[in-house]
Amino acid sequence: MRAAWGIAGLAAIAGIALCAGYYLSKGAGAPTGPPPVAQPVVPDTRPLFSLDDAAGVRRSIAEWDGRALMINFWATWCPPCRREIPLLNALRAQYAPQGFEVVGVAVDFRDDVLRYMATTPIDYPVLIGEQEGLDVVRDFGLANLGFPFTVFTDTGGRVVTIHVGELHASQAEVILSAVSDLMAGRITIEVARTRIRTGLASADPRHS
Repeated sequence: MRAAWGIAGLAAIAGIALCAGYYLSKGAGAPTGPPPVAQPVVPDTRPLFSLDDAAGVRRSIAEWDGRALMINFWATWCPPCRREIPLLNALRAQYAPQGFEVVGVAVDFRDDVLRYMATTPIDYPVLIGEQEGLDVVRDFGLANLGFPFTVFTDTGGRVVTIHVGELHASQAEVILSAVSDLMAGRITIEVARTRIRTGLASADPRHS
């Protein structure tokens, strides 16, 4: 049975994101306290879900079957989420001819998302959900992480990697290069994941 997180769930995710950012910025470890939360269990294949888009039309993620996806989870109250939107617009324009698509999932109050989208260009489809959006986050095994995060899948719907935190151009290049080679059959998904992990370790987002 799905947990009824509601507004409390939104607040919890916001708090986790802010706390994580604070300790990372200070270069400090987490404070002493209860045992750490178990590592998320991410599904091998993208879960099936449906949410309303900005026009109120119900849309299934299956609509984009056959395309490699960048599924970006965000919220209007999240500064790094807002900062990465121009990059996502650019990635969509660059990689769409190669079979990629960006899909935004706004886990936020619908009115806030619509107001934000009225003043901010977003060139890719955006799905919106409050409780339903939180349920999708949980289906991906990421209920204990903050926003933003981006799920990268191949054309078969397999989850290749999940990038937690603001996405930068240098990081996107590493990930999408590996996914492109995977789609072309030049490497296996295991090799793609290893290459992404190694590449991200050396990618410097400050040079994006």
